Amino acid sequence: MPTLLLLVTSNVFMTTAWYWHLKGGMNKPLPLVIAISWGIALFEYCLAVPANRIGYAAGWSAGQLKVTQEAIALLVFGVFMVAVLKEPLHWRHAAAFACLMGAVAFMFSGK
Repeated sequence: MPTLLLLVTSNVFMTTAWYWHLKGGMNKPLPLVIAISWGIALFEYCLAVPANRIGYAAGWSAGQLKVTQEAIALLVFGVFMVAVLKEPLHWRHAAAFACLMGAVAFMFSGK
């Protein structure tokens, strides 16, 4: 559970670092946006690295950690896209998420 909680929280920071400037920050100079994004991303790394270490020590493979992270990233981005960027969800978002959940299921099958 600590691995999942850390991965979710780290993805919130990374999604914010990558996309915050699309809503109200497009008029800011690109070097400033990059510097702010790096500052936000620092917190992501402070959470993602321990998440991966804890998960790996608990018996998760690197592949399982990565596929889980990608599924969480899509879920977090979906929420960010709707809540912050005010973009609508479409059936293709659900289909993409379902495919990622399938990838997660394959990575954890037989474990």
